[in-house]
Amino acid sequence: MTAETDWGGAPSVLRMILGRQLEELRVRAGLTYEEAGTAIGVSHSTIRRMEAAKVARLRLADAEKLLRVYGVTDQQEIDAFLKSAREANKRGWWHTYRDVMPDWFAAYLSLEQAALQIRAYESQFVHGLLQTEAYARALLNAGNPHAPAEATERRIALRMRRQELLGRETPPRVWVVMDETVLRRPVGGPEVMRAQIGHLIELHRLPQVTLQIMPFAGGPHPAMRAGSFQLFRFRARELPDVVYLDGLIGAVYLDKGEDVVVYREALDRTGAQATPVTGTEAVLDRIRKDL
Repeated sequence: MTAETDWGGAPSVLRMILGRQLEELRVRAGLTYEEAGTAIGVSHSTIRRMEAAKVARLRLADAEKLLRVYGVTDQQEIDAFLKSAREANKRGWWHTYRDVMPDWFAAYLSLEQAALQIRAYESQFVHGLLQTEAYARALLNAGNPHAPAEATERRIALRMRRQELLGRETPPRVWVVMDETVLRRPVGGPEVMRAQIGHLIELHRLPQVTLQIMPFAGGPHPAMRAGSFQLFRFRARELPDVVYLDGLIGAVYLDKGEDVVVYREALDRTGAQATPVTGTEAVLDRIRKDL
């Protein structure tokens, strides 16, 4: 029953795991939301929110009561769960950047930091984990031309901090398919783009990073209609794969199996249609020479 706690500072993901464990225990005990809530003196909606990880913090006293109501008697198991709950209640490192990021992006950062594998299709821009500082600055200035310089610099710092996960002892596997449009769009001008493409070549050489290019000549492909999206996979059995889609004013997170499989198949088929991994560096070098 115990939860994995080495999540690279991703407490909200850990709350998801603990919530699913509580749900499994409740169902195994044969109790409804109402019965579980009555047993510990809270509403049925509180039980629902705990299981769905929609509470800001897990109250340790309530969690311990629930475990006992659900028939967990081993004190070591209870202590291990409560230890994980304490970790889950901690704020992620990105909380210090809350002044320059939308609320919905905190959930994304939690997923990114906790993922075992990150797969993505990028139709417009280089993935945030792969951007140089100069590219990120040019992109943010274009997207937020009226933002104070200090705010822009903090957003850049946040983006660079995110990239530290690639240097972990056990980094996630990152596999990105980029449309050729991404590399032909002159973000920041030729010099910035040449440096960015050189950075991509270096990253592609890392064992944990795989890059593919969807060439113009490749024609239509399965991911075209979806636009940019990402697929996260996790170590914990309690967590399903999650698809992330973002827009100008919010984001959508999909975790239903029938939805996720559509995006997974689009990634698989698009990757099969893109330039093979062995040819990525040659494509990047050719585009860099064209700039």
